Amino acid sequence: MFASLMDPLGPFEHNPHLAVAVSGGADSMALALLAHAWVRHGGGTMTALTVDHGLRPEAAGEARQVGVWLTDRGIAHETLVWRGPKPHSGIQAAARTARYDLLAQWCRHRGVLHLLAAHHGDDQAETVLLRQNMHSGITGLSGMAPVRAMAGVRLLRPLLSRHRADLTATLNARRQPWLEDPSNQELRYGRIRARRALEKDMGQRDRLLALAGRASAARRRDGHRLADLAARGVRLHPAGYCWFDPAPCLEGNRDLLPPLLGDVLRCIGGGVYRPRRDRLERLGQAIIAGRLAGGRTLGGARVLARKHGLLVCREISRVAPSRETSGDRQGRWDRFSWSLYALGPDDLSVGPLGQTGWRQIKDQVPNALPSPVQIALPALRRGDRVLAVPHLKWTAPEDNPDNGGNIHFSAWFTPARPLQPSDNSL
Repeated sequence: MFASLMDPLGPFEHNPHLAVAVSGGADSMALALLAHAWVRHGGGTMTALTVDHGLRPEAAGEARQVGVWLTDRGIAHETLVWRGPKPHSGIQAAARTARYDLLAQWCRHRGVLHLLAAHHGDDQAETVLLRQNMHSGITGLSGMAPVRAMAGVRLLRPLLSRHRADLTATLNARRQPWLEDPSNQELRYGRIRARRALEKDMGQRDRLLALAGRASAARRRDGHRLADLAARGVRLHPAGYCWFDPAPCLEGNRDLLPPLLGDVLRCIGGGVYRPRRDRLERLGQAIIAGRLAGGRTLGGARVLARKHGLLVCREISRVAPSRETSGDRQGRWDRFSWSLYALGPDDLSVGPLGQTGWRQIKDQVPNALPSPVQIALPALRRGDRVLAVPHLKWTAPEDNPDNGGNIHFSAWFTPARPLQPSDNSL
């Protein structure tokens, strides 16, 4: 039966290597067992990946328990740890982003093309209910997609047609225990409240899933139009900003101005979701009316009116703080991936250039980018001294005592969601 769920998500290479996200809950444990049997039948391999967010003291022990269970069944297992400072607000969204970043990075480094997640039909209904309550448009109401392209890996959700009870039955039949997430009892979370409401009305669940199917079909139709509008009206720059011309939308496609703005802001602002539809509509109305004096901020991005169109860049107050490299030679900061070659001390950090950094190097940069863009660029520092800003093609001279010609730093724009992904839903 699981083969019938995987077939529509293909094609798969000969002897595929799958990665499966496994938290240890019933859903992901069931997916791990099913996927392992499927991939072995096809002559492939599988690795289960557990992310320890470091947010609860029990998390490390739970990850070890998941590893023991899976190893006993002949399934390779690794734990990925979210290191570094954690935000004081929006922790759930930040943890979700970090989880996908860690999983995708592991897959890229090992050439694994397929990452499986255990979202199922009940999760889908909860998602649609939440988005319906937020007055989402077609994209939101279409729910989670069975296949989504990420950076270098395909995220697959083979269980969207199955329900939670099916998965617990699978584990019980195999006498496989699982972990219970204490947050699933926290009614302060909107998703848990939605879950409780749907448990009382199973008919509502089926109606929401049908709504998701209709919205998904409509979204696919709009997706082709959005891709055409983006190609005509958006010029992305590798420094993580873009020029946006709304004219193609105003020529008979005004209904698509809000979702296109949402795609642009999500890409430039580094988000996972589009901003809320009502806020996008207000921004679109301000653009049409020419009321952008002083600019607007939304979704971690800033929209500014310029002579040659609209400049969309990172909102500086939302940029991630500087982080020490701690001897690492590659990593991720804000919306950028970076790599570093350095000889000598490891007291280096990656962070925003900022106004103080720009003042250090401005006389040495012949072709500067727009000033709102520059201060949010990734820069390598030793202490307070800027050593390299790749997008300004600037590196400290070789006779600089902080550099000594032994540092090579590069960074490239890798947003959480590209401008036009293959699908618009998580």
